[in-house]
Amino acid sequence: MSFFDNSVPPLRRKRINLPIDKSSQCFYFQWRIGNYQLYSNLYTQIDLALIVWALLIFPMFITAQFLSINWITQTILWSLISFTGLLAMVALSNYWLYKKGLIWLLYCWIILMLCGLICTNYAIFFGWGELLVQICNLWLGLSAIGYLFTGIGVHSRALIFIGLLHILATLLLPYFSSWQFLFTGIVMSFSLLLLAEFQWDMQN
Repeated sequence: MSFFDNSVPPLRRKRINLPIDKSSQCFYFQWRIGNYQLYSNLYTQIDLALIVWALLIFPMFITAQFLSINWITQTILWSLISFTGLLAMVALSNYWLYKKGLIWLLYCWIILMLCGLICTNYAIFFGWGELLVQICNLWLGLSAIGYLFTGIGVHSRALIFIGLLHILATLLLPYFSSWQFLFTGIVMSFSLLLLAEFQWDMQN
C-alpha cells in the first residue's frame, strides 16, 4: 500500500453530499441572500479549530506590525489569546483524533505551542535580543514541524506541503525584514484557512 492516497489530489473542494463520518461531527454552513446562495461549505471540528487559530493569529501579527503597543503588553495579550486557541483546539479536535488513534498529534501541537510561548515570553521579559529578532522564524519553524509531523501521521501530501511552505517562508523572511510580522501572519493564517476550506488527502 502506498504511504499516500494517490487516488485523490492533495487538496480538493469538499463534496457536500459525501457520507458524513460521525466522528468528524460536521457542520454545514451556507450564506444566502434571498434565493441566491453566495457560499456554502462543510466544516468538521478540525476545520473549525483551524479557523479559530487563523482568526487569532492574524490579529496578533498585525498588532505587532502596525500598532505602537508596549511589547510587554503585547506579550501578555498574545499569551492569553494563544491559551484560548489551545483550549479551543483541544475541545474541537480531541474527539476526532482520539477516534483515529492520532491523539499524539494533539500533544505534539500543544508542546510546540507551549515551547513557542515560553521562548517568546522569555525573550521579551528578559530582553534576549538574539531571540527577539527571530520571533517570526521561531513561529514559522514550530508550525513547520507541527505540519510535517501531522502530514506524516495522517499520510497527507497537503499537510507536508504546508510544512515545507513554512520552511520556505523562513528562508524568504529576510527579504521582508520591514514587514516580517505581516508576512508571517499572512503565511500562517492563509495556510490554516486553506486547510479549513478544502478537503485534504489522508489515509484512513
